[in-house]
Amino acid sequence: MKTPRNLLYNNLYRIPTARMNSQEYDGGAYFVTICTKKRAYHFGEIKSDIHGTKCMILSDIGRHTNDQIRNISTHCPYANVPLWVIMPNHIHMIVLIDGNMTPHPKRTSNPAVETFHETSPKNHETAPEAMEYVTQMQSWLSVVIRLFKSSITQFARISNIPFAWQSRFHDHIIRDTDDMNRIADYISHNVQRWDDDCFNA
Repeated sequence: MKTPRNLLYNNLYRIPTARMNSQEYDGGAYFVTICTKKRAYHFGEIKSDIHGTKCMILSDIGRHTNDQIRNISTHCPYANVPLWVIMPNHIHMIVLIDGNMTPHPKRTSNPAVETFHETSPKNHETAPEAMEYVTQMQSWLSVVIRLFKSSITQFARISNIPFAWQSRFHDHIIRDTDDMNRIADYISHNVQRWDDDCFNA
């Protein structure tokens, strides 16, 4: 019997908060996409076996990238990455930021924030304190991604591997369980859907 789609990930990935109109906040959940410069294929290649099943064959920098994602919480205890996929020229991650573990509040005008696109709550009636909190969590997310990207760049430099990131990254606030399920499903099947991927060019 097939598991209903809306139950697939309910027990695996908890949404830190959906209380955008409350004064009780404890973190943020984000769907993050990071691309290589000019979408160059650095992390490996996707091949099909004799049955037509696709798999991602990681390069040296791809394997190092996988290890760095796995260990993000070691360097940033307030961040957790429960699910990710490394593609030839980009990475998708679900990143959870625990607001109770961040070292100190970030200023909402923090220049370190380098995200773009779907970073702002779409509910215009969201309380100002909730808006400020979301911005703080995005600021910590930016710190996590900046450190992660720097570690890959440093590995490439030491290993004499030509490599560069796209200057920014894309993040989308995960607002509820349905949103989480949809994104988790997308990440889990990303390799198999490579032929139709918008990054496959």
